[in-house]
Order: sequence, then structure tokens, then C-alpha cells
Amino acid sequence: MTELRLRLGVLLDLLFTRNVLMEVGCVAFCLLAGWFVGTALRKPAAAARAAAPGWRYYVADGIVAVAPVALALALELLARGVLAAAHFDTSLMDVAIRLTGAYVVVRILVFLFAVSLGNKSWMQHWEVRVTLFFWLVIAAETLGWLDPIIGTLDNVGISSGRSRITAWSVLKLLFTLTLFVLAAVWISRWIERRLKKLGNLAPSTRIGIAKFSNAFLIGLSVLLGLNAAGVDLTALTVLTGAIGLGLGFGLQSIAANFVSGFVLLLDRSIKPGDVISLSGQSGTSTENFGWVQELRGRYVVVRDRDGVEMLVPNQQLISNAVINWSYTDPRIRLKLPVRIAYKDDPELALQVLLTACEGQSRVLLDPAPVSRLMHFSDSGIELELRFWISDPQEGVNNVRSEVNRAIWRLFKEHKLTIPPAQREIVVRPPGHDLD
Repeated sequence: MTELRLRLGVLLDLLFTRNVLMEVGCVAFCLLAGWFVGTALRKPAAAARAAAPGWRYYVADGIVAVAPVALALALELLARGVLAAAHFDTSLMDVAIRLTGAYVVVRILVFLFAVSLGNKSWMQHWEVRVTLFFWLVIAAETLGWLDPIIGTLDNVGISSGRSRITAWSVLKLLFTLTLFVLAAVWISRWIERRLKKLGNLAPSTRIGIAKFSNAFLIGLSVLLGLNAAGVDLTALTVLTGAIGLGLGFGLQSIAANFVSGFVLLLDRSIKPGDVISLSGQSGTSTENFGWVQELRGRYVVVRDRDGVEMLVPNQQLISNAVINWSYTDPRIRLKLPVRIAYKDDPELALQVLLTACEGQSRVLLDPAPVSRLMHFSDSGIELELRFWISDPQEGVNNVRSEVNRAIWRLFKEHKLTIPPAQREIVVRPPGHDLD
């Protein structure tokens, strides 16, 4: 206890000397100046990032990230020169300069890595944390504290048989796995960007290759990270068996959705931009009508005409009937049933139905519209108008509505009637002969 007090007393005497106080004050002033500059740059840099997309966005972001610490480093170098000229000891200032310079280098490297992943990557929210982590490791090594810290962590652990698990071994395993996974994510993003430039590949094929490479690289990085950390992979046999049982029972649905997602990507039956209906009915049903926005590993994002996005499991698209309005030929035929009274002329009505298609910009002339007399029902003569359109992605019910309105106007002009369903009930007195 006495030795500890003596060491603390020596340390306090050293800190409160004139030379050390001068160096500490200079370092604090340089850091505060950098902090004030960074605070002043945030608001104009945010406006510049919003108004300048592309590389200018990253330049503005990089200035905000690096400029405050770079300014502090420049001021520290200037202060060190002034103190050296005044014949002060600059040992503490030299350490501060090394640590600040290390932070600048680490911050630049982390920023460039985040930029390489894209402007929507998770790394953008972890840049400062990752920078601080690596900088603390470098600072501990610079100050000579890293080996004592590792020794202390290595002494904390539990023993199980011939093996021993320590806090340092767990941290080393997590650190190694993180590095390998980050490298795999960077490589998969690079592959994805390269695939986007290949215009001769279909979008679904590009997405499929990108997702497969991402899953494969991450799985490979985990195995390589475990091996690099000294974990015996043969000891994971029981774990892989448990995962297999989980996939067979509890995770069966999730595994089926992932496999179905890869099948959809490879066979190109459904791809981004397709117009589909999930009604499970044949024909031109518009129930659950929408556009495919994204193909994910577990589900497909479908946006309907109300702007609502449905997350449809991949397995449902594989096992159930799906109407793909734009699979091979975007042209589809629509049918409009119409009923006329028996007193009306069916030949005139059939001609009027064809006239209703004239002037409709979305109705195709080839194949030409046709009208058919289908059958004679109890309530009237059943007719049907059939016509083709080539842009179902623009909606189906809207063109039906336009043609129906034209039919109504023309029927009014030609005195054609649409009879409602009716039944005639005859009430006879008791005892009356039913014949």
C-alpha cells in the first residue's frame, strides 16, 4: 500500500510540474480547437451533402469526419515546435502527436472502407465506434499497455477438461471473425457492383449471383475466421448436426423460403418490374394485383396500386399459382360481359360493342376487338366484348371502366337496354287447374 501511495505521489508530482502542465494545456487547446471547427462544419456540410449527390457527397462527408482531427494534429505539431524552441521537454507532446496521427490514419481508412460499401451500408452508423476501437488498440500498444492487458484477460477464464477458455481467447475469436466477415462483405459488394454493370445479364440472374456469392463468402469467412482463431473445426460436428435438425424441424419454413428464393432468381420466372396477381385463379383476375419491387432472400416485395407493399414469402410463389402479366408477352385479353333485352337487335348490339373500343388509346387494333353472342339466358341475351391491351402494368380495371362507360353511352344513343335479372311469379287461387 505504501509503494502504491509512493507511485501515485510521484505521478502527481510529475503531472503538476510546469513542463507537463504546459504540454497538457497545449494538447487540450488543440483538441478543443478541432472540436469547435468540426461543430462549425457540420451544418454547411450537411447542406452540401444534400445538394451534391455522387462523389461530392462523400467529399463533404469526409471533410466533416477528418478535418477536426487533422486540424488538431496540425496545431499539435505547431505547439510542439514552439515548445521545443522555448527549450521545454516535448516527450508528452510527441506521444500526443503519435496518437492523434494514428487516429487520423484509422479514421481515413475506416471512412474509405465505409464508402466502398455504399452510401446505405450499416458501416456508416458504426464508423466512429470502429475507429475508436482500432485507435484504442494502437494507443495501448504505443503506451506499452497492450501486453499487460492481454496478460490480465488471459488469466480470466474457465477450464473444461484439457481446454481452457479465457476472456482474451473469446475476444480474439470475435475480433478475427469480424475481420473476416468484413472482408467477405466488402468482396461481395464489389462483386454486386460489377454485376450491375453487365447489361447482357437479366436482372434476376444478377441478383441471384450476387445473393449466392454474398451467402457463400460470409459462410466461408466464418469458417476461415474460426480456423484462424485456433478453433478446431472438427469439434463443430455436433453443432452442425444440431443445425441440421433445426432446419429439418423448427427452421423448415425459413429454409424453404430461402431455397425458393434462389429458385425464383435462377429460373427467372419472377423478376423486379414484373406485374403479378396472387389470386391463384386463371384468367385476367386483378385480385392482389401489384408490381414486383425487390427479390429478397426470404420474401418478395410486391407493391399494389394503393401504394401498399406486401411481403410475399418465396415459398408461396413457388407452391401456388401466380399470374405473371409480363412473363413472355405483355399483351393480355380482357373480356367484358354485357346483357341486352330480347326486344333489342343483337346484331346492332354486337356492332355497338365494337364501336365502344374505337378511340381507346390502350386497346390494340391487332389483334382486333371482337364481340360474341354467348348464350340466351333467362333475363336476356348474353354478349361479350373481347379486346387486347399491351400495358397491364398501367392497370386493368381503369381500361375496363373506360370501355364500359363508352358502351353505356352508345347503348343510350341506340336505345339498347340492359335488363336486370327478373322472375315472374304467378299466384293462382285454390282449386284452380294448374294446366
